[in-house]
Amino acid sequence: MEKIYDIIIIGGGPAGLAAGLYGSRAKLETLIIERDKTGGQIVTTDEVANYPGSIPNATGPSLIARMVEQCEEFGTTRIKDSVEKIEVEGQYKIVKCEKETYKTKTVIIATGAVPRKLGAPGEKELTGKGVSYCATCDADFFEDFEVFAVGGGDTAVEEAMYLTKFARKVTLVHRRDELRAAKSIQEKAFKNEKLEIMYDTVVEEIKGDGILESIVFKNRKTEEVFEIKAPEEDGTMGLFCFIGYLPNTEVFKGLIDMNDSGYIISDSNMKTNVEGIFAAGDCTEKLLRQVITASADGAIASVSAEKYIEANF
Repeated sequence: MEKIYDIIIIGGGPAGLAAGLYGSRAKLETLIIERDKTGGQIVTTDEVANYPGSIPNATGPSLIARMVEQCEEFGTTRIKDSVEKIEVEGQYKIVKCEKETYKTKTVIIATGAVPRKLGAPGEKELTGKGVSYCATCDADFFEDFEVFAVGGGDTAVEEAMYLTKFARKVTLVHRRDELRAAKSIQEKAFKNEKLEIMYDTVVEEIKGDGILESIVFKNRKTEEVFEIKAPEEDGTMGLFCFIGYLPNTEVFKGLIDMNDSGYIISDSNMKTNVEGIFAAGDCTEKLLRQVITASADGAIASVSAEKYIEANF
């Protein structure tokens, strides 16, 4: 007899794991399909300080390990596979993967998003060791340090101003000769005494032995290449990259409504435009992308899926 799942969750980050936990606790046959490493972006974080109730010295990997443990306690099935397509077949959804094909009553898309990278040498090695993509997550680690922020749009300028609440000095690095942020945001930035702006500049290389120690920049107009080292008394500094995110939603285009940036459009109950398909976490159109909001989305999506099943099967 063909196996039919109640819920298939695509993505094993906080949103997917929360959805799995809620689905399994409701006695629904729940499957999580994860393409890469379980946990998403949070597993690259050494410390989790802003998740309510997290224990001292909690790390991204330790938080995810507990989430996985909870899912397994309630019977969630987890597999590694790469989803290639979702098809609607009457009341059911067919999830076609690289290795297998699965049938389900509902789908929760929780594929997340990834920060757009600079592509500079040293970036990958020093991510989480001085290089960050989230001011809300990591700003307090750089209290009284010097920080550089890369970008020129609304988010970059707003995040750079947020960083000035913690760092003793913030330099906003922008590749063009003027910012792209709204004028009202720029005006606030120009008045901030702790914020400086470095125009026409890009990051060429990021250096450090296990921790960020220096950044090599290049002026795009003069071609001058120069290196800024962390003050000796600090030993390190921060580099925050705010050049956008890339939602992992490419395989769902043409099926699910998305905005111009590729984020899935869902309502407050995580419903998409397709009956029986829900979305949760960083892959959706939303204000704040954090573990707490992803987890909440996953819980809501799972309860919505449960109610959909009760009404339709």
